[in-house]
Amino acid sequence: MSSKNWWDRFLFRDKGIVPGKRLLIICGIVSFSLIILGSLTGLSWGFILFFNIFFIGLSLLDFFFLPRKREMSISRVFPDTMERGQEYLIDIKVHNQSEYDAYVTLIDGLDQSFIRPFPLQIVARSKETTPVRYKTRAQIRGQYPLTSCYVRYQSRFGLWQKQMTVQFDEAVKVIPDLTETKNYLNDAQRYLLYEGLTIRKFHSGAGEFTQIRNYVVGDDPRMINWRQTAKLREVMTNEYEPEHGKYVTLLIDCGRMMGAELRETNRLEKSLEAVLTVAAAALDSGDYVSVIAFSKDVHVYVPPRKGIEHLQMILDEIYDLEVQPVESNYAYVFSYMETKQKKRSLCMLFSDVRTFLIEESASMYLERIRRRHLFLIIGIEDHLLLEMTQQPIRRAEDAMLKSTAQQQLLLKRSEKRKWENRGLLMVETEAERLAATAVSYYIDLLNRHVV
Repeated sequence: MSSKNWWDRFLFRDKGIVPGKRLLIICGIVSFSLIILGSLTGLSWGFILFFNIFFIGLSLLDFFFLPRKREMSISRVFPDTMERGQEYLIDIKVHNQSEYDAYVTLIDGLDQSFIRPFPLQIVARSKETTPVRYKTRAQIRGQYPLTSCYVRYQSRFGLWQKQMTVQFDEAVKVIPDLTETKNYLNDAQRYLLYEGLTIRKFHSGAGEFTQIRNYVVGDDPRMINWRQTAKLREVMTNEYEPEHGKYVTLLIDCGRMMGAELRETNRLEKSLEAVLTVAAAALDSGDYVSVIAFSKDVHVYVPPRKGIEHLQMILDEIYDLEVQPVESNYAYVFSYMETKQKKRSLCMLFSDVRTFLIEESASMYLERIRRRHLFLIIGIEDHLLLEMTQQPIRRAEDAMLKSTAQQQLLLKRSEKRKWENRGLLMVETEAERLAATAVSYYIDLLNRHVV
């Protein structure tokens, strides 16, 4: 056997037999004692070697109390999909069909990006199935194979351990955190109010008629349905909602600046969560949603469709997007979008606002785009820059840093005003409120019938 195989065996990555800690400790004590005794009494090295071999041979009796490998089996229940950052319970069952109890140590073959609470230690009783649970959490999106589970077990004497690798044909898909999306779908108004926002009302009488309901305080008196009021002898009002079937195009910047670290994650992660929430809101309202992810090139294009089932297609396409170490090519993606989206739509670009402001090549394409589409760019505030502008001044270096930060903010505001005067909407918000802010603007713009 090669040295690599021996090393894998001791590192819990191979099948075979290894000595237990108890055997190693006892052998060490016995050998040391014999050497000391031999130096005092003149025992020969042959006798000491014979005694050690005899003791190791005697320890092999431990195998009679160890279950055979065919009498031990492992089964595991692992979810097909996990949300990034969410905790999941994983169930493993140890089936012991032998006549003896086994003291089992388990290590599941998860990727290093998962939380790994190993090793797990249990007692598998004779002729029983012993369950064991552990909690894990995925920290990086992507698809990961789950092919192995490493097992060691020993008898109650603990002199020798048998080791085996159980193979599974499984994989797990780690998708973005869908907490914001679920909160919106469960109760849109409560979700936005929790974030400090409200769903803005649209023009009275505009949009599609939906139902007649009881009048409540705050309703527009002009919408009272007098015919139904006279018939039922209760004040009834007409209810309208924005027209369905609008087109919403969501653009995701995967360029270098989207990898900027936030307090818990990076800009791209928060943008993906916001995109999925806006997509859920639009699909739930009957609108058509398309998605384009890009950096230097276009990485993902999801054509427009409606229906909440389309959200799964969007999720399948964007769940493994990564930040690319290149500058984003806005001119290219705007040209690409023009070839794909012929109908008027609300275009929401999730990007770094400051990087976009200094991108001169995009201006010509935006002039053409805004004639047909309504364009909104939404980004995350630079919290470090904002904190720097609010720090007290104690030294000359503090004054220099604060003045530089303030200069950067003023420059950004000046550039934003120039772009906004040309018809481009720009919004920056806190990372925690990105999804709620994006949904609020989507609802507001559709309610005002500007799309």
